[in-house]
Amino acid sequence: MNILLLVIMVVFGLAAILAVIRIVRGPSILDRAVASDVLLTEVMCVLGAEMAINGHTRSIPVLLIIAAIGVFGSIAVARFVARRDNTTQ
Repeated sequence: MNILLLVIMVVFGLAAILAVIRIVRGPSILDRAVASDVLLTEVMCVLGAEMAINGHTRSIPVLLIIAAIGVFGSIAVARFVARRDNTTQ
């Protein structure tokens, strides 16, 4: 079980580092938005794995809040990009 946890931590840590790099270096706002969604999804997966390993459900409200932030953030970015595209034409 400890080896499995170590592998999970390494994979999620590497994915988080790559997502942060894409957020910082992303050439467009859409790249940054997708990377931030990936990072939020990773946080949700880590919290879900922690709940499964420890056998509790105390983190479900946190998961719901993180999911709502991700959805509202994606909607805001999509509206911003759509509005920006309309003004350039």
